[in-house]
Amino acid sequence: MALSPNDAAGAGGDRRAPAAEEGHRPIQNIRLQRLPHLTDYLPDLQTQTNPLDKNPFFHPITEFYITPSDVILRHILHDLSGGFPSPGPHLAYNRAGPRKQIYFEPGHVRAGIVTCGGLCPGMNTVIRELVVGCGSYMANGGTVLETSRGGFDLDKIVNAIENRGFNQVYIIGGDGTMRGMVEIFNEIKRRKLNIAVAGIPKTVDNDVGIIDKSFGFQTAVEMAQQAINAAHTEAESAVNGIGLVKLMGRSTGHIALHATLSSRDVDCCLIPENDFYLEGKGGLFEYLDKRLKDNGHAVVVVAEGAGQDIIPKSDQSHVAEKDESGNPVFLDVGGWLKSELKKWWDRDHPKELFTVKYIDPTYMIRAVPANATDNLYCTLLAHSAIHGAMAGYTGFVCGPINGNYAYIPVEEVARAKNPVNTRDHKWAWVRSITNQPDFGRG
Repeated sequence: MALSPNDAAGAGGDRRAPAAEEGHRPIQNIRLQRLPHLTDYLPDLQTQTNPLDKNPFFHPITEFYITPSDVILRHILHDLSGGFPSPGPHLAYNRAGPRKQIYFEPGHVRAGIVTCGGLCPGMNTVIRELVVGCGSYMANGGTVLETSRGGFDLDKIVNAIENRGFNQVYIIGGDGTMRGMVEIFNEIKRRKLNIAVAGIPKTVDNDVGIIDKSFGFQTAVEMAQQAINAAHTEAESAVNGIGLVKLMGRSTGHIALHATLSSRDVDCCLIPENDFYLEGKGGLFEYLDKRLKDNGHAVVVVAEGAGQDIIPKSDQSHVAEKDESGNPVFLDVGGWLKSELKKWWDRDHPKELFTVKYIDPTYMIRAVPANATDNLYCTLLAHSAIHGAMAGYTGFVCGPINGNYAYIPVEEVARAKNPVNTRDHKWAWVRSITNQPDFGRG
């Protein structure tokens, strides 16, 4: 989707598409989300032609470079019964990619790379491609790699960036990191420093909003499916066997949901967005009792953030409320559920055999190399971030929206969430293949 350059330039606001061909109605009332730029507070910065112009491997043509009029719509689905297109406003973001004019002398770029939080498949690919990609611009500056949780001191961080001479900073992390990036960007802007700040979302749980998905997610689902397959084999090989798999997902159940849909061996999928209960009519125990009678075995997948409100408070007395990053510390729902399943069976079926095989593949999933799809995705993310920073954009996050890479203001990403919608088709699909109860949601 492209707007005319005159319509798209500037600070955003409502934009209108150019006239459509006869017989087609143009999309009206497009609002381009304003992307921060270094010239907002350093208006005298000079530009130069992108050195890719002279790179024999690219041989740039006119269409190679992205213009200010190239935008990506956030929402592409419309209801024809209400008229097409819908009234809007239609949110749009600047398309990611190389610009003809850049704001940094490539030989003077000194880039800092910061990673925060836990491991995630593809992280090393992003780091590698940031280094290699900067080399494509003939940048000779160094990089710094610091990995941590917590310990956020804004003045120390910005002072370190300034004192070490970095003029580009690439921040890789999850939703908490993106909130910290907002503060770093605002402080750099307050000091009027010529430093571009770019973010790359990293959350294996896929809980960052606006973008289609986070890197490492597909690899995580692939590895989770292997754990489910193993749990199914174990459960099927036992008398009244239950395979219990705990998967990552503190606030969202995307990995559990997608692994369940990919596997077809799961009998019940428990996620944070959908409360469940154990006892009574329509509860988990009643459902599993029937599955064991019908099939002789069952597989249960539970996301780590599920069921936290029904674990007895006494079990939480020895656990700190927050970790070093300020996130709630969750109890092991998998270990608790395994214990509760055994208690239930001993109480209701004391003379029958019963086995629970509990698998927690968390660290195996986090630490594996990214698969081919995620590796390619990480490469494109890193290169998109570099193109944006070289073009003078700052305070932005790059990621795919409806399959196209865009630059999104970090303040929007820091606020956005990506919960599983338990009223949409995917969750209905989960219930249709597992036949699990919806625990009172109707």
